Amino acid sequence: MRFTRLAAAALLLGTSVPALAQTTAKPKYGTWGVDYATMDKSVKPGDDFFRFAEGTWLRDAPIAPDKSRAGYNYDLPDETEVEVRTLVEGAGAHPADPVMRQVADFYAAWMDEAGIEARGTAPLKPYLGRIAAVKDRKALNLLMAEPGYASPIGIGISADEKNPTQYTVMAGQARLGLPTRDYYLLDGEKYVAIRKAYRAYVVKVQQLAGIANAEAKADAIIALETRLAQDQWTPEARRDPQKTYNPMSRAELAKLAPEFDWDATLAHMGLANMPTVVVRETTAVTAAGKRMADVPLATWKDWVAYRFISDHAQYLPKAFDDARFDFYSRTLQDVKAQAPRWKRGVRLLDGSLGEAIGKIYAERHWTTEAATQANELVEDLRAAYADKINAAKWMDAPTRKEALAKLAAFDPRLGGPVKYIDYSSMKVSRTDPLANDLASDSFQHQLELSRLGKPVDRALWYMTPQTVNAYYDPVLNQVTFPAAQLQPPFFDPAADPAVNYGETGATIGHEMGHGFDDEGRQYDASGKLRDWWTKESADRYTAHAQALVKQFDAYEPIPGVHIKGQLTLGENLGDLGGLEAAYAAYRRYVSRHGEPAVIDGYTGDQRFFLAYAQSWQGKAREGALRSQLLSNPHSPEEYRVNGIVRNMDEWYAAFGVKPGDKLYLPPEERVHVW
Repeated sequence: MRFTRLAAAALLLGTSVPALAQTTAKPKYGTWGVDYATMDKSVKPGDDFFRFAEGTWLRDAPIAPDKSRAGYNYDLPDETEVEVRTLVEGAGAHPADPVMRQVADFYAAWMDEAGIEARGTAPLKPYLGRIAAVKDRKALNLLMAEPGYASPIGIGISADEKNPTQYTVMAGQARLGLPTRDYYLLDGEKYVAIRKAYRAYVVKVQQLAGIANAEAKADAIIALETRLAQDQWTPEARRDPQKTYNPMSRAELAKLAPEFDWDATLAHMGLANMPTVVVRETTAVTAAGKRMADVPLATWKDWVAYRFISDHAQYLPKAFDDARFDFYSRTLQDVKAQAPRWKRGVRLLDGSLGEAIGKIYAERHWTTEAATQANELVEDLRAAYADKINAAKWMDAPTRKEALAKLAAFDPRLGGPVKYIDYSSMKVSRTDPLANDLASDSFQHQLELSRLGKPVDRALWYMTPQTVNAYYDPVLNQVTFPAAQLQPPFFDPAADPAVNYGETGATIGHEMGHGFDDEGRQYDASGKLRDWWTKESADRYTAHAQALVKQFDAYEPIPGVHIKGQLTLGENLGDLGGLEAAYAAYRRYVSRHGEPAVIDGYTGDQRFFLAYAQSWQGKAREGALRSQLLSNPHSPEEYRVNGIVRNMDEWYAAFGVKPGDKLYLPPEERVHVW
């Protein structure tokens, strides 16, 4: 599952498009769907297309004190959260509805700041007591296998990548206290300062919990995490689905990392009957096992205790919550202030009882008409991709046949699930938010256990209807667009069709394109991890993909910190291929309805590319940008515009981009996915 921005909503295509074009409603932005006020027309499009489209906004728009970023993708959730807040705060008016009572109690426990302060650390003590009572490494292994407790390896349940109709158990490296291994290992003043601040945080949260010798324990904890980080795989390496698919028997697991006592651990998790586990980062798991043996038991217990406090700090008194915010948000992301508590409560509910709220949200905000229109758009993109695949000169006939089969098998899901999670067995306290978080973890684990031995449920969603986001799942070959994403500013039924193709079309195309990016292309039409490419087609594909890697490696958003072209390759291919497909879809529209008129001096093609650029409106604080560059597979917004359009011949033609312009690339250096 990927985190990727999607812009999509109700859009009429085919025979319905003329009705859209003739509407008398006023678009939300400008006279035809693009906001002139954000533009900086003093910038030459061929020098910096992102600033041509967004330069005034980039210069003048502030980033809210409680955010690390600003822009369309970060503003729309504000509107959605207000809508969800209304639903949540109205839940208490339905005491006879058990689900609404759960929602109301969860939210009330979180909002009761006075009660949280009055109870102090009392809710925390039973959990720390369990950690303190651990007498040996076997008992530690079992405790770390329970929901809510940290472990150096993560174990979970998901669809089997080589048998996508069945569930399997997966195991691999787990997250550490810092966001990515680079924070532990990179040299430089900035990283030294972050590690110093992290040590202070580890000390502080232990002291707040009444733990003695916090400084010495912090040093041992950070030394342990640094050793683990040294052996963990890089984000780039973790993107290789072949290298991260290693099914192992119990005997093989015991040989790989005997220190984890796999039989006892899996049995404790309810997985005793699973003979095979798919291991992802094999060498990291082996190294973590060695640390289990050579690091003192006392240090491991201190680490589990620290992580429990830190991971649940927001559910504890204000001093804990503030300490976590100060490090993870203020220090790492440069965020200036906490978000209002109600907002944070809405976000927590989304992760715990999200579909209970999502069902109501979808009923109120997703219509049959919207679903019909959005499906029309998806099918128009599917047709454009078929044209692209059929015309791809680098793809030979056997590979093309498989690619078309995969395209035909794409399963788009729009709005919300056809069935929703039943939360009735989850226990919710009206007074203890910490207990509620742990109850949610346990509920999710039991839900996953209940699916074992059954066919993979293709109706499951991994985002709620109120989520402003979307994703492509290569194992199920599904593209999923929640209802909250399918609304303005990313789609406006009153806007010029060129705008909707440039924004909505490009981003739906992006999601579909993940099925053919460097990672997604390794899964076939059924979602099976299988090499269906001939060597000749694969070699030609890889050659132009590596050219895109080289382009993005050269970009340096922060002095000394470049984009990682290999890490971001999948998303960059999705952006470029998605924009190519969206443009082809737009030209299909034009062929049906005639060349559009020039509006305010802009041709239809110019409006298409301007809309694409404005859909990526965004800026970030330096800390957030640094974190993104180190570990996130998405390039910053500026490069998702400038780094993409400079590879499209049609953009050059639309804006008359010539040699000497800063974004100009000679035709032979331009990368084309299709």
